[in-house]
Amino acid sequence: MLGLFALAVVIAAAWIRVELRSAEPLIDMRMMRLPGVWTTNLVALLFGAGMFSILVFLPQFLQTPSSAGYGFGVSVTGSGLLLLPMLVAMTAGGSLSGSIAGTVPAKAQLAWGSFFSVLACATFTVSHGHAWEVSAAGAVLGLGLGLAYASMTNLVVHNVPAHQTGVASGMNANIRNIGGAIGTALVSSVITSGLQPGGVPREAGYTHGFLLLTAFSAVAVAIALLVPSGRRGERRWLRAPATAEAR
Repeated sequence: MLGLFALAVVIAAAWIRVELRSAEPLIDMRMMRLPGVWTTNLVALLFGAGMFSILVFLPQFLQTPSSAGYGFGVSVTGSGLLLLPMLVAMTAGGSLSGSIAGTVPAKAQLAWGSFFSVLACATFTVSHGHAWEVSAAGAVLGLGLGLAYASMTNLVVHNVPAHQTGVASGMNANIRNIGGAIGTALVSSVITSGLQPGGVPREAGYTHGFLLLTAFSAVAVAIALLVPSGRRGERRWLRAPATAEAR
């Protein structure tokens, strides 16, 4: 796994070099270096790591037989119902983002969404003995995810020139998926680092995994506070799209 991470870094560095030297790059690296873009993308990376890890490992935690010393031994359907508040809250948070944008800017929404993620993951870490606790914490996490994902798109759009919005928002979505791949690999390593005789992870593995996600979310809060609000008029130095006459 470490070798694949190293290979990914090498390939990414080579791709960035090609893009920088290309006359018609697929992704304009100058645009990716904008403060409002790289900070938002870094938050997206951390949120992707947290969301995908929760969606993968929290159902497994809920389905673990109570004979293991933790878990609730629920069925697949049961775990889905316990996670339903998270999905409902995520939908509500995403829908709420647009209506409150006039009073709560996108940057503030991103910071609050990150804070809700810290609160939820910390709750998973220290208080997971009852199903309602896990479900309630999931609802808080869902609200944070809904606010954060909607505000990320707005921040990226408002921090790049109009002709770069499609590329910038697409890269933000891709970076979330990259974060998900990295996060699930790291959390999987933590959870499975110690197994019970029957092959079931120890409770400490999940506790440490949730603690790692809490740390990811805390870093996301700090970076969210660094995201500039962004105005297109302040980025005139960026290259405008070539016109047909110029070509």
